[in-house]
Amino acid sequence: MPLPHLSPDGADALLFDLGRVLIDIDFAKAMACWAGHAGCAPDQIVARFVHDETYHHHERGQVNDAAFFANLRDLLGISITDAQFLEGWNAIFVGEVPGIAPLLARAGAKLPLYVFSNTNRPHVEHFSPRYAELLSHFREIFLSSSIGLRKPDPEAFDHVVQAIGVPARRIVFFDDLPENIEGARARGLQTVQVRSSDDIAAALDALGI
Repeated sequence: MPLPHLSPDGADALLFDLGRVLIDIDFAKAMACWAGHAGCAPDQIVARFVHDETYHHHERGQVNDAAFFANLRDLLGISITDAQFLEGWNAIFVGEVPGIAPLLARAGAKLPLYVFSNTNRPHVEHFSPRYAELLSHFREIFLSSSIGLRKPDPEAFDHVVQAIGVPARRIVFFDDLPENIEGARARGLQTVQVRSSDDIAAALDALGI
């Protein structure tokens, strides 16, 4: 797929989202796990699950796990333990996105690589050791729960750009969500919306990497 907005030698750093860009995730696995513990149909939980303000505060590290699970308990109308919520919460990680590891090796040989993920402490504790080899390609990993900022907020992108230390226009950002792509573009980053690792491969080709 042609990417005319990218050009050879057009970047000094590459910035990647985590979920569905580097690691496949499936929230249906969480719903099924919770439904199993609660003795109800997964569809009942799916219909009630929303990314509300407590969810966003948890991703910014402003709400602890117990409060987050308590909110889920009320939101979903189920009575399961924190441990059972955590089991389902961490079940969403499916595995590496097919084909991503060699692309990171290829890109990392030419440019510094970074991650910027909206995520939370339990997920970080879960995926960090399991995907340590994949994550070793990255110079720094920016986590919303650590920096207190989340995509697509303008200040979140400004914070990450400043930390990377190169102009926004020289950073290419890869993400699967249109709202994050739009947010990054509004702050001056080059962007690539990712549907599969083929989109990343095409971007590397366009950049001459």
